[in-house]
Amino acid sequence: MNKAELIDAMADGAGISKASAKEALDSFISATSSALKKGDRVSLVGFGSFSVSKRNARTGRNPQTGQEIKIAAKNVVKFKAGSELADSVN
Repeated sequence: MNKAELIDAMADGAGISKASAKEALDSFISATSSALKKGDRVSLVGFGSFSVSKRNARTGRNPQTGQEIKIAAKNVVKFKAGSELADSVN
């Protein structure tokens, strides 16, 4: 499912216009991104939790040449599915 299909599903499920559903989805994405940038955790009970984790710098290897390369440290977003979401998938 891509973003347009999600907007269509949200509009149908909530009985609202596609424009309203797009605005709601964009607002959710913006609020979640802002919270994660600050280092906060976003938890949706039953759905899951988004959090930020720090990945340390490490040495990697170029698969074509075998040459060692340095991979910089960075922050990564992690998602952990909630129990209701995990149960509905299985």
